[in-house]
Amino acid sequence: MTHLADVPPLVAWLVAVLTLAGAAFALIGSIGLLRLRTFYERIHPPTMGTTLGVGCVLLASMLLFSTLAMRPVVHEIVIAVFVVLTTPVTYMLLVRAAIHRDRVAREDAARAGGTPRGDRASPRLP
Repeated sequence: MTHLADVPPLVAWLVAVLTLAGAAFALIGSIGLLRLRTFYERIHPPTMGTTLGVGCVLLASMLLFSTLAMRPVVHEIVIAVFVVLTTPVTYMLLVRAAIHRDRVAREDAARAGGTPRGDRASPRLP
Protein backbone atom coordinates (compact mmCIF):
# COMPACT_ATOMS: atom_id res chain seq x y z
CA MET A 1 0.00 0.00 0.00
CA THR A 2 2.40 2.71 1.18
CA HIS A 3 6.08 2.57 0.57
CA LEU A 4 7.35 3.55 3.99
CA ALA A 5 10.59 1.69 3.34
CA ASP A 6 11.33 4.28 0.62
CA VAL A 7 11.30 7.17 3.11
CA PRO A 8 14.83 8.49 3.74
CA PRO A 9 15.98 8.11 7.36
CA LEU A 10 16.35 11.87 7.87
CA VAL A 11 12.75 12.46 6.80
CA ALA A 12 11.56 9.58 9.00
CA TRP A 13 13.34 11.11 12.00
CA LEU A 14 11.93 14.57 11.30
CA VAL A 15 8.42 13.16 10.95
CA ALA A 16 8.82 11.24 14.21
CA VAL A 17 10.14 14.29 16.08
CA LEU A 18 7.39 16.56 14.75
CA THR A 19 4.70 14.00 15.60
CA LEU A 20 6.04 13.51 19.12
CA ALA A 21 6.35 17.28 19.61
CA GLY A 22 2.73 17.73 18.50
CA ALA A 23 1.60 15.02 20.91
CA ALA A 24 3.65 16.60 23.71
CA PHE A 25 2.09 20.03 23.13
CA ALA A 26 -1.39 18.50 23.19
CA LEU A 27 -0.54 16.58 26.39
CA ILE A 28 0.83 19.69 28.08
CA GLY A 29 -2.32 21.59 27.13
CA SER A 30 -4.48 18.81 28.54
CA ILE A 31 -2.50 18.72 31.78
CA GLY A 32 -2.87 22.49 32.03
CA LEU A 33 -6.62 22.10 31.63
CA LEU A 34 -6.69 19.68 34.57
CA ARG A 35 -4.19 21.36 36.88
CA LEU A 36 -5.08 25.03 36.75
CA ARG A 37 -7.68 26.35 39.16
CA THR A 38 -9.81 29.01 37.50
CA PHE A 39 -11.70 28.93 34.23
CA TYR A 40 -9.66 31.85 32.90
CA GLU A 41 -6.44 29.99 33.61
CA ARG A 42 -7.80 26.70 32.25
CA ILE A 43 -8.84 28.09 28.87
CA HIS A 44 -5.36 29.14 27.74
CA PRO A 45 -3.23 25.93 27.76
CA PRO A 46 -5.58 23.77 25.66
CA THR A 47 -5.92 26.58 23.13
CA MET A 48 -2.17 26.95 22.73
CA GLY A 49 -1.53 23.20 22.96
CA THR A 50 -4.08 22.50 20.26
CA THR A 51 -2.68 25.10 17.90
CA LEU A 52 0.97 24.11 18.35
CA GLY A 53 0.21 20.38 18.47
CA VAL A 54 -1.89 20.40 15.32
CA GLY A 55 0.72 22.54 13.59
CA CYS A 56 3.50 20.06 14.34
CA VAL A 57 1.43 17.06 13.29
CA LEU A 58 0.40 18.82 10.07
CA LEU A 59 4.03 19.65 9.26
CA ALA A 60 4.95 16.01 9.84
CA SER A 61 2.12 14.87 7.58
CA MET A 62 3.09 17.32 4.83
CA LEU A 63 6.72 16.24 5.00
CA LEU A 64 5.97 12.52 4.94
CA PHE A 65 3.40 12.53 2.16
CA SER A 66 5.37 15.02 0.06
CA THR A 67 8.32 12.65 0.27
CA LEU A 68 6.21 9.59 -0.60
CA ALA A 69 4.35 11.27 -3.47
CA MET A 70 7.47 12.99 -4.86
CA ARG A 71 5.46 16.22 -5.16
CA PRO A 72 4.33 18.90 -2.71
CA VAL A 73 1.28 17.82 -0.73
CA VAL A 74 -0.42 20.89 0.69
CA HIS A 75 -3.88 19.65 1.62
CA GLU A 76 -2.91 20.06 5.26
CA ILE A 77 -2.65 23.82 4.80
CA VAL A 78 -6.45 23.97 4.62
CA ILE A 79 -6.64 22.24 8.01
CA ALA A 80 -4.02 24.58 9.46
CA VAL A 81 -5.89 27.66 8.23
CA PHE A 82 -9.13 26.31 9.72
CA VAL A 83 -7.49 25.68 13.11
CA VAL A 84 -5.68 29.03 13.15
CA LEU A 85 -8.91 30.88 12.34
CA THR A 86 -11.32 28.98 14.59
CA THR A 87 -9.25 28.49 17.75
CA PRO A 88 -8.94 32.19 18.71
CA VAL A 89 -12.59 32.82 17.86
CA THR A 90 -13.71 29.94 20.08
CA TYR A 91 -11.38 31.15 22.84
CA MET A 92 -12.84 34.65 22.75
CA LEU A 93 -16.45 33.42 22.69
CA LEU A 94 -15.85 31.19 25.71
CA VAL A 95 -14.15 33.98 27.66
CA ARG A 96 -16.87 36.50 26.83
CA ALA A 97 -19.57 34.03 27.89
CA ALA A 98 -17.74 33.42 31.19
CA ILE A 99 -17.32 37.15 31.81
CA HIS A 100 -21.04 37.68 31.16
CA ARG A 101 -21.94 34.80 33.48
CA ASP A 102 -19.67 36.20 36.22
CA ARG A 103 -21.15 39.66 35.81
CA VAL A 104 -24.71 38.32 36.14
CA ALA A 105 -23.75 36.24 39.19
CA ARG A 106 -22.08 39.25 40.81
CA GLU A 107 -25.13 41.46 40.17
CA ASP A 108 -27.47 38.78 41.54
CA ALA A 109 -25.30 38.41 44.63
CA ALA A 110 -25.19 42.17 45.14
CA ARG A 111 -28.99 42.34 44.97
CA ALA A 112 -29.29 39.47 47.45
CA GLY A 113 -26.61 40.92 49.74
CA GLY A 114 -24.33 37.92 49.49
CA THR A 115 -21.20 36.95 47.64
CA PRO A 116 -21.12 35.24 44.23
CA ARG A 117 -20.79 31.48 44.19
CA GLY A 118 -18.29 29.57 42.13
CA ASP A 119 -14.76 28.23 42.21
CA ARG A 120 -13.26 30.73 39.79
CA ALA A 121 -11.90 34.15 40.40
CA SER A 122 -13.92 36.84 38.71
CA PRO A 123 -12.02 39.38 36.65
CA ARG A 124 -12.25 43.02 37.58
CA LEU A 125 -14.91 44.54 35.35
CA PRO A 126 -15.78 48.23 35.08
